[in-house]
Amino acid sequence: MLAPHLRISAVAFLALAQAACTRSESAPPPVSATVTATAPSAADANADKPPEDPLERIRSAMSEAEFAALKGERGLIVNAPGATPGYTVVMPLNSTKVHLVDLAGKVVHTWETGLAPGGWCYLLDDGTLLHAGRQDNDPKFRGGGIGGVIRRLAPDGTVLWRYDFANESHCQHHDLEPLPNGNVLFIAWERKSREDAIARGRNPEGVGAAGLWPDAVFEVKPKLPEGGDIVWEWHAWDHLVQDVDTAKPDYAKLADRPGRIDVNAAFEPETKQTDEERQKKEDRAKQMAALGYGGGGDAPPAHDAQAKPPPKPKDRDKSGDWMHTNAVDHHVGLDLLVLSSPELCEIFVIDHSTTTAEAASSRGGRYGKGGDLLWRWGNPKNHGAGTEADRKLFYQHDPNWIVGPDLRLLVFNNGGDRPGGDHSSVDELVLPFDRERGFLGEAGKPCGPAAPAWTFAAPGEFYSAFISGARRLASGNTIVASGAPGRIFEVTPAGQVVWNYLNPHGGDIQPAEHAGKAPPLALYRADRYAPDHPGIVKLLK
Repeated sequence: MLAPHLRISAVAFLALAQAACTRSESAPPPVSATVTATAPSAADANADKPPEDPLERIRSAMSEAEFAALKGERGLIVNAPGATPGYTVVMPLNSTKVHLVDLAGKVVHTWETGLAPGGWCYLLDDGTLLHAGRQDNDPKFRGGGIGGVIRRLAPDGTVLWRYDFANESHCQHHDLEPLPNGNVLFIAWERKSREDAIARGRNPEGVGAAGLWPDAVFEVKPKLPEGGDIVWEWHAWDHLVQDVDTAKPDYAKLADRPGRIDVNAAFEPETKQTDEERQKKEDRAKQMAALGYGGGGDAPPAHDAQAKPPPKPKDRDKSGDWMHTNAVDHHVGLDLLVLSSPELCEIFVIDHSTTTAEAASSRGGRYGKGGDLLWRWGNPKNHGAGTEADRKLFYQHDPNWIVGPDLRLLVFNNGGDRPGGDHSSVDELVLPFDRERGFLGEAGKPCGPAAPAWTFAAPGEFYSAFISGARRLASGNTIVASGAPGRIFEVTPAGQVVWNYLNPHGGDIQPAEHAGKAPPLALYRADRYAPDHPGIVKLLK
């Protein structure tokens, strides 16, 4: 096992800078990605100026090396000895297609889904694809990761099962996961009115006309060919705390209720912010708004990215997407769920062994805490156990369990506003867990671990401000999706990049007004399936 706090050198990423001139012998001819800018009209006062490169608006969302690679040749860059055999899922955000790519960079299968992604997808053992799609018909919510429909697709794209979960009160978004019993877990927004949010203790300055959208997790039992029964659910709304108003529900000292989520987390009145903090928040909000994140109204105003910058947060309706939960992953043996809230810069573990009634309470289930948080990590300020200086996560994505004798997680730590400069890392965490006693910790103190057991980072070479993910492969290597630049690479425990692929696919559809505005070749995540995976065997036989 690697020594604690091991940090991989950025030297391994020199391969990216050399991508234009150094390629694997097994690489196919590169594919060039071209982005065409729309010229301003003659009536425009700036018509004589050259059109602005549309990629410039997302330049700060990735490393300079990866940004430069957006304008170069795309495809396979490195396929070195030590790469893990298998097939990589490539699902561009601006496309209705999902591709399966071999180690040589060749597409061996494509699903035409008919819908833009509304979250992640999974290859099932029978060779079908479980896919979350974006429902664009009269959307009632808006924001990055919006979905609304879950389907199971045959290899030729035929819809075998469809489940819609989008109306005025709720909408599926971001992530889903198939369970061993055939059911499907998924994340959804729930709309709470501004009045309801204030009644629960939300600061009125921190909620606009859009209300508040706390997240929930649902488990659906499919009914073929369409529909399903909700057999389990968990709602963040049932597990709130606030320390602002003694006359309102769930008032307590935050440190006394670490299993609850502060309804005012991630919000601080401007009167309590320094000028530097206020400016940093506004700058970050501008960046995310340009990418389609942070909206709240049902009818978002049209925005011309070439005309003027988006309005400051204080000048527009506040976002309802308070938590923006972007991942759910199930630990089969322990029946635990890990959730990721990038807006709160925390990951949570909850008990899936509860009944729905127990999940709405603080009692019951295998671990005796009902639906309260069993463990949380990344931002102890949110539960009164630290300050901003103690924050470990920076708009993270894709926490997922690592199979092994102890309890471990892998998480893509995006790294915006990270002390020392913006850069991403992939962090492996060993959780303080005992199979007899459950999660261990000291009251009033941050949950362990104090630091990752393994970290891969390459400041200046590797950075994606949003989306992205990482998965541990059976070989011990890690496959990483640097989402904004559309790059997938595989790295060994020692930090050697043995497979590097610049996605050439996507851009065949335009982002919807109510959805995220990801770059043309951006990817939400990546995963690799072994050659002997039952789904691969059936799909490619």
